[in-house]
Amino acid sequence: MPQTFQIALTSDFKNSQGALVYHDIGLDGLPSDGTMPVNILDEHRPEIAPAQLAGANGVIVLTPKVTVASLANSENLLTIGRFGVGFDSVDVTACTAADVVLFIAVGAVDRSVAEATVGWMLALTHHIRTKDKLVREGRWHERNQYMGSELRERTLGVVGFGGIGRAVVSLLSGFGMNTPLVFDPFVDAEAAAKAGVRKVELDELLRESDFVSVHCPLNEHTRNLISARELGLMKPTAYLLNTARGGIIEETALRDVLVSGRIAGAALDCFVGEPITAPHPLTGLDNVLLAPHAIAWTDELFRDIGRTVCRGMVDLAQGRRPKGVVNPAVFDRPSFQAKWNRLKLTHGE
Repeated sequence: MPQTFQIALTSDFKNSQGALVYHDIGLDGLPSDGTMPVNILDEHRPEIAPAQLAGANGVIVLTPKVTVASLANSENLLTIGRFGVGFDSVDVTACTAADVVLFIAVGAVDRSVAEATVGWMLALTHHIRTKDKLVREGRWHERNQYMGSELRERTLGVVGFGGIGRAVVSLLSGFGMNTPLVFDPFVDAEAAAKAGVRKVELDELLRESDFVSVHCPLNEHTRNLISARELGLMKPTAYLLNTARGGIIEETALRDVLVSGRIAGAALDCFVGEPITAPHPLTGLDNVLLAPHAIAWTDELFRDIGRTVCRGMVDLAQGRRPKGVVNPAVFDRPSFQAKWNRLKLTHGE
């Protein structure tokens, strides 16, 4: 058995002085005996270069893409742990072909994203951004033009009923809202009923919901899932929220319905073409809240994600399958099993 299992962090975890940017990224989840040392990559690149992974047995990836080219020399790379739950930046097929396990921090983001979603719902319906401006701009007497609305007796529609969607429903349980509606092809009606929600098709959800909150992954089935036709089904008093991925909502169509007042407002944490480094077409609209794909970023979130990813690294190093594996077929490959046996520190039970 090897003496160490080398962990690499992508360089966007550190600042220009080489120190960690974030207060706590859960590295206490790794053994303290020196068997799993951590190294931060020197250079930040939008796409990881194969030379950057030399000597790494596991890599924890924040924002860079992982492509076929990234994995060109991966004979000693056993796993990639995504620091989050999205994996559209990683070529899953390439990972499997290279005998590399890809796993995500399943469950670690649920609470923080759910809190951010509920916060945005309240901010939109109570016109918090606009009322703040009234005071700052000396427009006190315009306050009667911005009557808000409460969440009670309103209907939430959840697109994608995974851990985050379920956490949102749970947090909202005390607000007196109607039974939530859910669109998710992977959840059956019986399971939905047990969770206290009603499964419907997307069109029905859009027609009936006062809030449409997107929590599904971005893939070939969900790209532009909500475009001009779908937006046209929403109530003029409804709000659309996206804390999932850019590309699920067609942004030009969304701007059109916001400008024309065909929906009441929106809140977006993610966009096509991130990072956004110039004014976005939605920035001039007062009925929109925007965040730089960080609305849910908290110290607790990064700690929990890091601990979850580190736990996955430890599991693989000790011969166990981690939770949150995206490409489970890799375990059926004899070439992967040979690599795993060669690189793991101990045999798991």
